[in-house]
Amino acid sequence: MKTSTFADLSLLFVALIWGTTFVLVQNAIAFLEPLSFNAVRFSVAAIILGLWLLIFEKHLLQKLDRKLILSGIMLGVWLFIGYAFQTLGLLYTTSSKAGFITGLSVVLVPLLMLGILKQRPSVNSIAGVFAATIGLYLLTMSDVSGLNIGDAFVLICAAGFALHIVFTGKFSSSYPTLLLTIVQILTVAVLSAGSAILFEDWKRAFQPEVIFSTNVITALLITSILATALAFFIQTNFQKHTTATRVALIFAMEPVFAAITAYFWADERLANSALVGCVLIVAGMIFAELPAGKLESIIRRLFVKKEADFKA
Repeated sequence: MKTSTFADLSLLFVALIWGTTFVLVQNAIAFLEPLSFNAVRFSVAAIILGLWLLIFEKHLLQKLDRKLILSGIMLGVWLFIGYAFQTLGLLYTTSSKAGFITGLSVVLVPLLMLGILKQRPSVNSIAGVFAATIGLYLLTMSDVSGLNIGDAFVLICAAGFALHIVFTGKFSSSYPTLLLTIVQILTVAVLSAGSAILFEDWKRAFQPEVIFSTNVITALLITSILATALAFFIQTNFQKHTTATRVALIFAMEPVFAAITAYFWADERLANSALVGCVLIVAGMIFAELPAGKLESIIRRLFVKKEADFKA
């Protein structure tokens, strides 16, 4: 198996983890406010990775320098902006609109790649982004009411996630994966804790009846280990072997996995338009995986065939 293919499959596994843990997080933040939940979640993940570093990878500490720390902090800031503004936006807008606008990071990534890193997306990637964007709309937009301040907050969230993907691609090949992952996760933990102290009833995180309730402790353990420590380690390690645009398209599968999980766990049913949306998101990811020039060849053949049929 090619390295790039294995990298894409690993990142698809990350999207699967995030999608399947969405319901767990929703249940947990009914008891513990979102910023406080993220502060605990990312702190636990940082501790787990930090212990792994000290026990098994202690030699990596020699490579910890100012540039690595600043790069990790930058990644952590963008990641925190994504999580924080998504939470803030949900106070004012619907979850369906928030899901669609967050998914627009799939569009923002190639634009940011062009503007920041001067990297032009391929025709395959453009076709994939177009298909995935329409799919996201059909899957998530059950509410088409007018825009509000919450939608603007969620758009900032989408930009944060997009910039995190772009700069992960830039930094991941320059520094040891474990160190870079720990620094960014620790940054999110610190920023989330500070924000929780300012804006939430953070003391609830220290109440045993809250933190050790079944919904909260289950969500914290699973998201800390799988959806944070493991997921961001995988992203940081494997994104160097693929493009940022393909990563964004792969991560667009998250709401598809969330919908599948809701179907089996919560007995939720998808409308026909949402099913079409899921198919388009998958198609968008497949378009990006096609070899260079393959999509143009397929389209050219289709047009030639149609023209021949028309003349006949």
